Amino acid sequence: MSAFNDFVSLLKLEVDIYHNAKVCGNWEIQEHELGNTCFHIVTSGQCLLDVPGLLQTEFNQGDLVIFPRELKHKMWPVEEMKGDQEHLPYNTQLSGTGLLCGEVKIMHLFQNQLLNALPPVLLIKNDSSNGWLSHLTNLILEESTNYHVIQSESLNRLSEMLFIYAMRYYIEKEDCQKGLLALYGDNRLAKAIKAFHISPQNKWGLNQLANEAGMSRTSFSNYFKQKSGWTVAQYTTWWRMQSAWEKLSLGDKVVDVAEQIGYQSEAAFSRAFQKQFGKNPGVVRRESRSH
Repeated sequence: MSAFNDFVSLLKLEVDIYHNAKVCGNWEIQEHELGNTCFHIVTSGQCLLDVPGLLQTEFNQGDLVIFPRELKHKMWPVEEMKGDQEHLPYNTQLSGTGLLCGEVKIMHLFQNQLLNALPPVLLIKNDSSNGWLSHLTNLILEESTNYHVIQSESLNRLSEMLFIYAMRYYIEKEDCQKGLLALYGDNRLAKAIKAFHISPQNKWGLNQLANEAGMSRTSFSNYFKQKSGWTVAQYTTWWRMQSAWEKLSLGDKVVDVAEQIGYQSEAAFSRAFQKQFGKNPGVVRRESRSH
């Protein structure tokens, strides 16, 4: 997963928790903001989850659902409850369902590469194969109960970990057969990609990358295209340009960035960058310095 970790670092995830409490009474919770990337995890108890046309399921403690782009959905008690809907601290004696809900903000400009690679709804049930899920749920519940907080830096970090582990789960366990994420889940391809990520300034051709994967040049090229839908050259150029944008946004000089990502001249790098983004790298650097 180390190649995937590089991708996650590039995206720069941030989580904004907008609900963290026990919901009591005759309650119903619907979508927060359509189109946003969000998640819900049951921190205590259980409820029902309905995503019209896609799924309806019992949503139990430790279960996690992620919406890459939030769809209409609702959650409500398994058994009919009495009284008005209330959102109370976890240690209340009233019966209810603990829910933590958060929006995932992907700070990198080109977040769609991740969102397009995911299913419309990703549901991960808390079972024996997902030890990480129950562990993180317990930490979230402990932080929320003992310190009586709805949101904290610790909860934000735990929620980011939830999202990252869920992406890993999807890559490793689910039907992630094709697309960008499929590259990171394939041991041979990921090994070659990681070597490239470490030293993008090197001259990486098909022969060098195929050797890293332990494959022939032709087999590597065909398999890479089969898995990702991209040619090797498309991926290496894309990655170099994403890295370049990040470096320029931090104020690095154009000539230094060109060298760091493997271009022999500033002019050649500038042409490639302009083709990828429709913007001159010098403009991106100046804009970042003016903020």
